[in-house]
Amino acid sequence: MIEVSVDQQQLQAVARRLSQEADGKKLRRDLAKNLRAALDPAKQEIRSGLMSMSTAGLPTDGPPLRAAVLKNLKAEARLTGRSTGARLRIRKKGMPRDFPNAPKRLNRKGGWRHQVYGRDVWVRQLGEPDYFDRPTRQNKAVYRAAVRAAMADSIRRISARG
Repeated sequence: MIEVSVDQQQLQAVARRLSQEADGKKLRRDLAKNLRAALDPAKQEIRSGLMSMSTAGLPTDGPPLRAAVLKNLKAEARLTGRSTGARLRIRKKGMPRDFPNAPKRLNRKGGWRHQVYGRDVWVRQLGEPDYFDRPTRQNKAVYRAAVRAAMADSIRRISARG
C-alpha cells in the first residue's frame, strides 16, 4: 500500500467546507473522484509493470495470478479520519490458489517459497520486484501535485459560489 500524503489538515478543512455547502455531497463526490483520478497514471504504470512479468504459462483451474492482482488494484480517496488522502491499494480478497499474499510476494525481491504440487519439494519463485513500489516512489512529486490540483479545484469551486 502506497500513500501520497498531502497536508492532511488542509484536505480535512476542504472536506468540512464542502459538507457545509448546499450541494456539499456532490462537491465531496467530485473531490474524491478527482483525487482517485490523480493516481490513474500510477495505476497504469503498476499495471504495465505487473503484466510485463514473465510467467510459466502453466494451465490452472482459476484465474491467472497477475489478472487477479490487477483486478483488486484500486485508487481510494478518504476525506475524513486519520488517513485522509488518496492511496493505491491491492486487496487480498479474491486471490486465486489460496494465495492471499500474492500482491505482496510478487513485489518482494526475494520472492516466495512454495511446495511443488504433490511432492515434498520446495522451490523459490520470483515475481517482479518493485512492480508496485517503483512507479509510485519515482513519481511521488507528480502525484502529490495532482492531488493538490484536485484540492485547489474544489477550493475554487467553493470560492466562486461566494
